[in-house]
Amino acid sequence: MKYNRSFNFSAGPAMMPESVLEEIRDEMMNYRGSGMCVMEMSHRSAAFQQIIDDAERDLRELMGIPDNYKVLFVQGGGTLQFAMVPMNLMKNGVACYIETGAWSKKAIAEAKKFGEVRVIASSADKNFSYIPDCSDLDIPDTCDYVYICENETIHGLTWNKLPNTKGHVLVADQSSMFLSRPCNVSDYGLIWAGVQKNVGPAGMAIVIIREDLIRDDLDSRVPTYLSYKTHADAGSLYNTPNCWAIYCCGKVFRYLKDMGGLEEMARRNEAKAKVIYDFLDSSALFKGAVARQDRSLMNIPFVTGDKDLDAAVVAAAKAAGFDNLKGHKSVGGLRASVYNAMPIEGAQALVDFLRDFEKNHQ
Repeated sequence: MKYNRSFNFSAGPAMMPESVLEEIRDEMMNYRGSGMCVMEMSHRSAAFQQIIDDAERDLRELMGIPDNYKVLFVQGGGTLQFAMVPMNLMKNGVACYIETGAWSKKAIAEAKKFGEVRVIASSADKNFSYIPDCSDLDIPDTCDYVYICENETIHGLTWNKLPNTKGHVLVADQSSMFLSRPCNVSDYGLIWAGVQKNVGPAGMAIVIIREDLIRDDLDSRVPTYLSYKTHADAGSLYNTPNCWAIYCCGKVFRYLKDMGGLEEMARRNEAKAKVIYDFLDSSALFKGAVARQDRSLMNIPFVTGDKDLDAAVVAAAKAAGFDNLKGHKSVGGLRASVYNAMPIEGAQALVDFLRDFEKNHQ
């Protein structure tokens, strides 16, 4: 049975692949003969152990994760990882952050609670509309890690070339571009991603961490749950994990593999983002907000230049079946998030709507 579904341009929680949702629906009341829903299932059962094992295996295959990296499924989202990263990785008490938007700013503020934070590059001077040159950064020898938000969901810019960390550990928040394109995991010491944007339901983060960064000498005051070692040693089953999110994410990992992997998803994401950016570049009414070379394929902010007109676009879009086009409250304007699950037909339908709106408001 098919349902009437809107094109949901939310920055998260966001669209999931329709075929995945249908498969989840079909297993909702009786998961593979178990007589129960996964939400009712013991995390200590053989059935759930198979679910989490399959999810990790498929993610490792998708990303080509080396054997010396652990994959952790951790409850909570980005806000918790803002604290867990410095709590676990600050050995010398010094970390370097690159400030490129709202989420890197939040990470900086949280890290300052645990040690010295040096902002070694920033694009705040132009309202976070570009990625700064990070080819020759001033990084102290005592730096424990260099941190980036690889795709800024609110401001809509992404890293297409990683910073030169001069041998220091690179940590990346990949939440809003996770699994949207190929990733050389060996370039990073730690990757984390809140899953509610491009992978599954809210309430969990995936952490991919190099084994030598997992410490057993943390301050005794660090809560047990907030140690990466706790999760690594227990196979993400130290306590009851977010079983439902792990199950749903596993379905998405399998879907991505079946669709051709991350190379194919990158091709699709480039094609549908191009539909929107080509329109914005030719429009007399709507303008993009990010330098062309740093534009995100996932989150596309744009404006008319008039707050009232922006609001009128949002209202008309909602009436036309396009949800969540309002920009984040901190920046205003408009934003279309086009994650993996958004079909190119959604991007084209949005452009058709915006073109008609512009024609009617000349």
